[in-house]
Parts: sequence; structure tokens; C-alpha cells
Amino acid sequence: MKRRKRQRDTSGESGELNMTAMIDVVFQLLIFFLVTQKPIDTMANLDVSRPSPESRQEQMQTPPKMIRIQIFPDGFTINDRPVGLSEMEGLLVRLAGIDRNQTIMIMCAAMSRHEDLVRVLDLCAKTGLVNLSVISTN
Repeated sequence: MKRRKRQRDTSGESGELNMTAMIDVVFQLLIFFLVTQKPIDTMANLDVSRPSPESRQEQMQTPPKMIRIQIFPDGFTINDRPVGLSEMEGLLVRLAGIDRNQTIMIMCAAMSRHEDLVRVLDLCAKTGLVNLSVISTN
């Protein structure tokens, strides 16, 4: 058998490379790295000055007691103690002298008059109590 000899291209031109396949591979690698990249947690890297745990314990106080004013069709109660309108005004003045931010919860019975609610709200405004909650009960 005869061997064939390879013929060499002696014209001086080099072979051409197919750039399309190389560009496709580069784009696939770019997409792969973009999809698999882990996002940086910016919230974990923020430098925030936080109070020390010791100061937090010092600031903890007993929460203020809530004062319940109940309005019934036949009268008023403060913390389940029946009072008149004039006595209620004196108690609210004393409460406001202690703490104006005292929590006051006004509970209206279903059959109570709106006029009584307005009177209680006026007394609270007159004495300077500002932390009020009004609810209706059945």
C-alpha cells in the first residue's frame, strides 16, 4: 500500500477561525455567571450604632396602668368604681398631674348616650390627657 502524503498549503494564507461559535460560548459563560452570582446583602454590611444591652435594661420601666372609664346609660365608672361627673373631673385632674400621657380607655355601653361620651372626652381634653382610646361594648 502506498502512503499518501499530505499536501501543505504553501500559498501563505493562514486558516480562518469561526468566530460565531466562540462568541456563543462567551455569551453562555456570561449568562451562567450572572445567574449563579450571589447577591450581596447590603443590610448586613451597614454600619449602625446600636445601644448597648446594659442601657436597655436601665430604660425598661413598668408600663403605665391603663385607666378604664366606662359609660353606662345610668352613669360612669372609673376602674369599676361608680363616680359622678364632677368626681370624675377631679380624678382626671389628679391623673393628669401625675402623667399627661396616661393611657385612658373609654368604654361605651351599647345603650349609652353620645352626649355622655362627648362630656368625658371634653373632660379629658380640659385636663390635658391625650392618650385616649374609645371602644364600644355590647
